[in-house]
Amino acid sequence: MQFELAIIGAGAAGYTAAIYAVRSGIKTLVLEKGLGGGLANVSPKIENFPGFESISGMDLMERMKKHASKYADIHFNEEVKKIEKLKDKFKITTDKKTYDVKAIILCTGTHYRKLNAPGEMELTGKGVSYCATCDGFFFKGKKVAVIGGGNTALIESIFLKQIGSKEVYVLHRRNRLRAENSYKDEAIDKGVKIIYNTHVESIKGDQNVKFLEIHNVNTGEKSKLNVDGVFISIGEEPINFLAKELGVALDEKGFVKVDIKQRTNVKGVYAAGDITGGLRQVITACAEGAIAALSSTEVLGKQYPY
Repeated sequence: MQFELAIIGAGAAGYTAAIYAVRSGIKTLVLEKGLGGGLANVSPKIENFPGFESISGMDLMERMKKHASKYADIHFNEEVKKIEKLKDKFKITTDKKTYDVKAIILCTGTHYRKLNAPGEMELTGKGVSYCATCDGFFFKGKKVAVIGGGNTALIESIFLKQIGSKEVYVLHRRNRLRAENSYKDEAIDKGVKIIYNTHVESIKGDQNVKFLEIHNVNTGEKSKLNVDGVFISIGEEPINFLAKELGVALDEKGFVKVDIKQRTNVKGVYAAGDITGGLRQVITACAEGAIAALSSTEVLGKQYPY
């Protein structure tokens, strides 16, 4: 058996797990369907990761990638298609080959939640986006709306203002934001307009986004908001199809259930990072990745004093 442990997903949790696993004497393979980094990769600004007063998500993930690559065998652009649990091992089938391992850490993360409004799918890439870092540059001097009320939505609105969007609106369906007050204050200071109690009924346009059809959830009043772009920032959903395939227990929202040592209900399968729900922060993903890696020693015939 070439590898003892497979880490699936190369984000903050996966990179950290890889570092801790290899340093614990575990032959470790990391499988990542893309280029790594997860959703943290597209965060324009992270200001709560110790040691960095302010750093872009992309830069932070690149640092973690470089660090982890010194230890682990990381296979980028190799997607896991199937996992089978055999007697005392797991058979992993990717789009390139198969591997046998004794333990698995699921670090598959989350993906952006869709608004599911008419016009969203048709206009994705034509004014509808889920990432201001990726696409904000195209909206300099234009009007844009950010849908959502959490930290990410406010950070993206601030970022869009900083790079030169002419007008930035934040549309939230409730009467108060979920975001931290510091982000709200900064957004308002920069000229972001927050519209409360507003539901987006549809996104309209031909070749590109032209306007939003919206209504006030309290009064029922309907109106149009002319914008050139829409950034949907309403949270994430867990990427859990591999967990389901393995029979791993999930909570009511589809996140993987784990104990304090990041164990799932399936022996030899651990989970770390956003796939486990909770705070879904880079710092907690790193912590969970470290715990999962060290916990995996229990099924690999190794010792770790904790």
